[in-house]
Amino acid sequence: MSLGEGLRRVAPVSRRLQLLSLLVCASLLSSASAARVHSAALNPAYVAALTAADHFLQAWQAGDRENGVALLTSHAKDAATTDMIENFFSNSAPVAYEIGRGKLLKHGRYEFPVVLVSGAPNGGRVRRRFSSIVIVNTGNNDWAVDKLP
Repeated sequence: MSLGEGLRRVAPVSRRLQLLSLLVCASLLSSASAARVHSAALNPAYVAALTAADHFLQAWQAGDRENGVALLTSHAKDAATTDMIENFFSNSAPVAYEIGRGKLLKHGRYEFPVVLVSGAPNGGRVRRRFSSIVIVNTGNNDWAVDKLP
């Protein structure tokens, strides 16, 4: 085997290794930057606030007024009339919701954008209502809804 033949056999392998190395490095860099972006928002307080928002909206979805009202702060209860709360939890048609990425308003207070989706009975028109929900830490890592969507 001549020196030229040996170089031709080694060169393609070397190029493949370089390409593979480049792809691995690019993959690691992109996953590391993605992890940094998402981990900043995922602290224990954020997760607890998001969980409270989800539980409240699950109660809304199920028409479960009792469990929904139990998740309201006294401020939210004072701000809403009994009729408003009753109307909020009365669902005669299929409903769904979306919760967007929340933001910290101040220590112990988060706001999440929400979309409430409801349909008219008998397959009528679907309606989307864009709003937000504010969740506060009421102490002892208990979180509650301070502003209804």
